[in-house]
Amino acid sequence: MIFFATPIFYITAIYVLAAIVPAGFLMRYIYRQDKVEKEPTPLLGALVLGGVLAALAACVLERLGSTLLSRLVQPTNPYYVILYAFLVVAAVEEGTKFFFLYRRTWRDGNFNYRFDGVVYAVFVSLGFAAFENVLYVFQYGLSVALPRAILSIPGHMGFAVFMGAFYSRARLRFFRRQPMRCRINLAAGYLIAVFLHGVYDTCCLIGSDTSTLVFLAFVAVMYLVVYATIRRESRKDRPIL
Repeated sequence: MIFFATPIFYITAIYVLAAIVPAGFLMRYIYRQDKVEKEPTPLLGALVLGGVLAALAACVLERLGSTLLSRLVQPTNPYYVILYAFLVVAAVEEGTKFFFLYRRTWRDGNFNYRFDGVVYAVFVSLGFAAFENVLYVFQYGLSVALPRAILSIPGHMGFAVFMGAFYSRARLRFFRRQPMRCRINLAAGYLIAVFLHGVYDTCCLIGSDTSTLVFLAFVAVMYLVVYATIRRESRKDRPIL
C-alpha cells in the first residue's frame, strides 16, 4: 500500500495514461461506429492483447530483419531507409498484426457483419500502438506523448481500417465459396497497410524539409480518406452470412 502513495507511482501512472488514453479514445470511436451489432467485450479485449503480443513479436523480427538488411545493403546506401521502412518496419509490424487478427477472428462466430473486420483490425492495431507508445513515453518522456497521440496512434488506426475493410471482403468471399477472391482480398488488405505504413515511416526516417512536407500532406489526406471509409463501411454494414 505504501507504493501507491509514493511519487514514483503517480509519475508512472501519468506516463501510462498519457501513452494509452489516445488509443483508448480511438477504440471507443470505432466501437461506437459499429451500430448494428456490438462485438463482445472479451473478444475485443483478446484483440487488444493480440496487438500487444504482435508488438512484442515485431520487436524481435524487426531486429532480425534489420540485421539481415544491413548485410545485404549498406546503411549509407540512399535506398537503405526506404527498404528498411517498407521491408522491415512496415512488413513486419503489419504482418504480426495480421497474424493475430486472423488467428483470433477468422473462424469466430461473432465475425458475421462486414464492419466487424474493421473493428477487429483496429483493436489489434491500437493494442499494438498503445504498447509501443508506452515504450516510447518511458524511453523519451512525456514530450513525445502529444505528437504520437496526433500522428502515430491514428496512423496505426488508419492502416488497420484498410486492412479490416478488405479482411471483411475476404470473409464474404470465403462464405460465397470464392477462394481466389478471398485470398486476393486478404493479400490486398495486408499490402495496402504495408504500403501506407511504409510511406509514413519513410518520410519520418528521411527527416528532410521535403519529406516533412510530403509526410504532412500524406497524413492529412490519409486521415480524410480513413474517416470517409469508416463512415461508409459503418453505413453499409450488412450481414456476411
